Amino acid sequence: MTFPEVRMRRLRQSPAVRSLVRETSLDPRQLVLPMFVREGLSSPMAIGSMPGVVQHSMDSLRSAAVEAAEAGVGGVMLFGVPAVRDAQGSGADDPRGILNLATEALASEVGDALVVQTDLCLDEFTDHGHCGVLADDGSVDNDATLERYVSMALAQARAGSQLLGLSGMMDGQVAVIRAALDAEGFTDTLLLAYAAKYASAFYGPFREAVDSQLKGDRRTYQLDPGNRREGVREAVVDEAEGADIVMVKPAMAFLDVLREVRDTVSIPVWAYQVSGEYAMIEAAAANGWIDRRAAVLESLLSIRRAGADVVLTYWATEAAGWLRA
Repeated sequence: MTFPEVRMRRLRQSPAVRSLVRETSLDPRQLVLPMFVREGLSSPMAIGSMPGVVQHSMDSLRSAAVEAAEAGVGGVMLFGVPAVRDAQGSGADDPRGILNLATEALASEVGDALVVQTDLCLDEFTDHGHCGVLADDGSVDNDATLERYVSMALAQARAGSQLLGLSGMMDGQVAVIRAALDAEGFTDTLLLAYAAKYASAFYGPFREAVDSQLKGDRRTYQLDPGNRREGVREAVVDEAEGADIVMVKPAMAFLDVLREVRDTVSIPVWAYQVSGEYAMIEAAAANGWIDRRAAVLESLLSIRRAGADVVLTYWATEAAGWLRA
């Protein structure tokens, strides 16, 4: 049957009908808020390239986490910015390091209301800005880095992290960390594998947020943006190694990868709406070129529609408030 018997607009005739037949929903519980905590701050510090986002002090971190929990956000992902860095990223597994102290604080403050999550990567803690330790020739040493990741994972689990975000893109990271956690009795600690993490131009503002010391690039371990199949393969490998969840990052420029990963693996799939995506919408809205609220919600809905069960987004608390209004 075709027109006039078939009238597709029947399903769009009123807000009530549109709501009833909507295929994809967006709920506060499906949002995770990334948060930056910087050692030595007494008050939050604005991040210039990410309007509205700050490097938190410990006090402001607690307040923002409580606000997120009250808004119904599903979780918070913590990134630490230390005062001192070295080649090994020693602050990453220091029990009194900024990230582990912040994890302890939030696990106590909001751990029953949302999932406290931690970024497991060395880049914020190294003086060279890479996600692993370096070999003598300056390359990232995969297997030596895994040893540091294991130590970091145990420190984060002991601090109370409920979910470890394995973002370093080292081969074998899921398997070795899962084995180490299980051996120490942390069998319930969740592993989120940043499986399809691309060497993207959209990370620029994040580098300011963590005061990155990176020189050069990460193309020897992060994925080539032209490779769709390789991203899916990474997700399959991480699932086989024991990941509880896999991630696609960035989100909006890689919706095709996200859809294929969702169709391929049987575990939850998340996506990270990264700093550059956030900054673009904020800049366009500040210039009056787009409707900010509508663009934010549409961008999040598009990521959900492509297959993400959960979205990491810097708008998590604000968007949750809109959705619950």
